[in-house]
Amino acid sequence: MEKLSRRDFLRASAIATAGAVVVACAKQPTEAPTKAAATTAPTQAAAPTSTTIPTRAPTATPVPTPVEVKEAPAVAQMVADGKLPPLSERLPQNPLVIQMDWQKPGKYGGRQRTYHTWLGCQEESMYGYSTIRYVDDGLGIESGLAEKWEHNDDKSEWTLYFRRGLKWSDGEPWTVDDIMFWWEDMVLNEDHPRGPPDEARSGVGTLCEFVKVDEYTLKMVFDAPAPLTADRLAMWVNGNIGPAEWAMPRHYLEQFHPKYNKDYADYVTFEQNKLFRQNPDSTTTTSWMCSDAEIDVYQTWDRNPYYYCVDPDGNQLPYLDGIDETRAQDNEAGKAAILAGQADFEWHQPFQLSDVATLKGNEGSSGLETRFIDTGSGTGSMFFFSQDYREDKYRELFRTPEFQRALSHAWNRAEVQKILYFNTGELTTGTLSPKAIEYQFNDEAKERYAEWRDLAVEYDPEKAKEMLDAIDIVDTTGDGWRNFPDGSEILIRFDAPGDAGTEHATKNELLAKNWGEIGLQTMMNPIPSGASEMWRAGEKMSNCAWEVGDGPNHLVFPQWLVPIGDERWAPMQGRMYSVRGTEKEGTETDVDPWERQPPRLDPEAGGPVEQLWKIYDATKIEPDTLTRHAMVWDMMKIHVNYGPFFLGCVANMPRLLHVSKDMRNVPTRDDLVTGGFGNPWILPHPAVWNPEIFYYEHPEDH
Repeated sequence: MEKLSRRDFLRASAIATAGAVVVACAKQPTEAPTKAAATTAPTQAAAPTSTTIPTRAPTATPVPTPVEVKEAPAVAQMVADGKLPPLSERLPQNPLVIQMDWQKPGKYGGRQRTYHTWLGCQEESMYGYSTIRYVDDGLGIESGLAEKWEHNDDKSEWTLYFRRGLKWSDGEPWTVDDIMFWWEDMVLNEDHPRGPPDEARSGVGTLCEFVKVDEYTLKMVFDAPAPLTADRLAMWVNGNIGPAEWAMPRHYLEQFHPKYNKDYADYVTFEQNKLFRQNPDSTTTTSWMCSDAEIDVYQTWDRNPYYYCVDPDGNQLPYLDGIDETRAQDNEAGKAAILAGQADFEWHQPFQLSDVATLKGNEGSSGLETRFIDTGSGTGSMFFFSQDYREDKYRELFRTPEFQRALSHAWNRAEVQKILYFNTGELTTGTLSPKAIEYQFNDEAKERYAEWRDLAVEYDPEKAKEMLDAIDIVDTTGDGWRNFPDGSEILIRFDAPGDAGTEHATKNELLAKNWGEIGLQTMMNPIPSGASEMWRAGEKMSNCAWEVGDGPNHLVFPQWLVPIGDERWAPMQGRMYSVRGTEKEGTETDVDPWERQPPRLDPEAGGPVEQLWKIYDATKIEPDTLTRHAMVWDMMKIHVNYGPFFLGCVANMPRLLHVSKDMRNVPTRDDLVTGGFGNPWILPHPAVWNPEIFYYEHPEDH
């Protein structure tokens, strides 16, 4: 059995005792720095002079395909029986060598059991579709399907060299044609629902050109510098998760594509069949492949005999024979199954920090060790208004910095920190992840982060009341509730999915209580989980069941920093940005913004969103890393001057991880470069730990 590290033991002991604990390393907010007036344009930051930016060079060192058979015994038997070609014919010429700092030589065999409330978690555990992979909690990148890459001097042209001899899980060759199929027949196809990812656009908004050089070489040609291309290729796990697939099995999917099979008039069947997580007939490049599934009930994953990765000794990965993934009907059912010992590994799990004492007390029966990894969250459970809400009076109010700051000062975050997060993490107004590179590399970076974090974090309800009074949000009817300046009612709706979970529900109740204490009337408004189009159309007032966890730098997925999409604090302005470079740009100018197709809204001339767009567009063509960091600081200053645009409460609280006591090569917090960065989807967990190296000390027992 592996022992808890000293830091993990201290965290576990603190959280498990009595409920109200104070972790010694938890930061408390400092006094907020002086802020500029909300209408003042940001002062451009000077480029930082420090060059001590953490990084890790790409590791594309090949090892030769092993001469002797080094593979799982079950696969070796299939070769002996003539059901599979030998290993030398299944691996690429230069396999990817997986070598993590904590890794030990593994053993083949055993199956891993998992329970989730939604099926799709296993995809998040496999980096097999990725051209390039993140390492070191996002501080570095290394090779994936591409064994190396290069760019020209101004980074407007990128060349990707893929591993020769790559195979899909059905043994068919993987080539650049599979990328071109995704690009030409899905992305560029106006009839197909999948649009281009932002990383395929240049800094002036136009799409890059994909050029097939040969079967294993691809060029991405932009009309302007695209310095973040490699970082963005490392985002997500791709495949069926994230905004881009990047490669789809052309030889299999063409039969369902209307362009190649006239029996299909739309893409419904095509989209269903490309989901390899539930379609055993499909094919994949991930470490395990789906062999059986019943939608919303279970998924069975077996070893992919053509997986392109090996360990340092040349043994083909993965070590585990397979994964048995079962859907729990709700969180309580999932908890019961895990506590009863029906799971071996849980990352996407139903437990909260309040459950730690129960988990520790049941380790004997569950066979699981409870660990703690840093989330990297920039907000914890958060709240934000739609800056594009349809009703004029509310929209103007939500865009008023003094109103947002008054509400922030009225929030007793320390109460949330104590009740939900057991005094872990640090209080925050709300930022991107505190682990982001732009906050870390020198003292000035840390000061910039603190300025944003502490903008309106101080709990001071009297100050909040004074700020509301100053903008004429006062009680004009004598009923105890504040009104608009025209005397009409203000009612703040907490628009949250009915299945949002206890963390968000508890936070919402505490926040509504705080705002009631300063005279703001609130109501809980449960909405269907699939009501996202209401938000995009400006019909939802707020979002209060989410968090910000993005990183590892602000520019790879900047949607919380700058509205370029339709899901965050300025959805309709973000949608206006997203149609740039498409046939929709410049159209429907005489149509009401909320009636446009899609609904979209021009930003205020000279306002914060337009300022953010201008700086962001410049970052996309700026080749110098330190200059880009300074430009990010400029965008942060706009949030300080005009915001907060979203309200967080606690940053970087711990996240629970449950691991079989017999499982090895699963990292502890001490193994990880920054202690973990667990919550961003673009830095996919546990894929970044390469679960193909997980193994059982006693595989015969599993």
